[in-house]
Amino acid sequence: MKLVVIGGTGLIGSQVVGKLAAAGHEAVPAALSTGVDLITGKGLDQVLEGADVVINLANSPTFDEASLDFFRTSMNNLLAAGERAGVRHQVVLSIVGVDQVPQLDYYRAKALQEELLRQGPTPYSIVRATQFFEFMDAVLSWTSDGDTVRLPATRLQPMAAADVVDAVVEVSTGAPLGGIRNTAGPDVFPLDELGRLTLAARHDGRTVVTDDQAGMFAAVTGDVLIAGPDAHLAPTHYQDWMRKAR
Repeated sequence: MKLVVIGGTGLIGSQVVGKLAAAGHEAVPAALSTGVDLITGKGLDQVLEGADVVINLANSPTFDEASLDFFRTSMNNLLAAGERAGVRHQVVLSIVGVDQVPQLDYYRAKALQEELLRQGPTPYSIVRATQFFEFMDAVLSWTSDGDTVRLPATRLQPMAAADVVDAVVEVSTGAPLGGIRNTAGPDVFPLDELGRLTLAARHDGRTVVTDDQAGMFAAVTGDVLIAGPDAHLAPTHYQDWMRKAR
């Protein structure tokens, strides 16, 4: 089976390509560096020739309102090129709770991407994952000021990138879902507590101050980023992942 991985050189994409290839599939990475431009459409027809499945892992270069145009244009171009190529399955990686946080531009943009996929001409699957363990450094950096990191108590259910890869590969090599599969880590943490665990494990002397106005996740209320009872729970615990990462 030929699977084209859009964003196939990134954190998740490169691992998806490797795992598919190891299983005997023809896995083709597609990105700007390989000559494929989702916004102009350059290279799409060529890379999708003979493809059975398209896995869309492309990400917007920004998290602001411009991400709406990115996901609108890229999704429409990819659906049109996929239809021309006779692609039988379009897969998108999205975010748990993405349609419940309209106050965040990036989440609205990802919800738009999902809707375009649903309305498109090709059988589809949406894999919604929770926040990645690997992004904690970025989250800590957003609101770090000297010896203090300010974080809200927003509840998250994060997961390892490797477990996201497994979920994407499983769905992409199966029959189209015609819907959503939610996947999440095994544990729920308030973000401020997750920050404290992270700094302590790294012997980082900074102090986490709970501030429900700090950072992007301050806009999230309730448990909308927590996976529901139907979610597939990944096996990797955050503390175990941190020990291996060290």
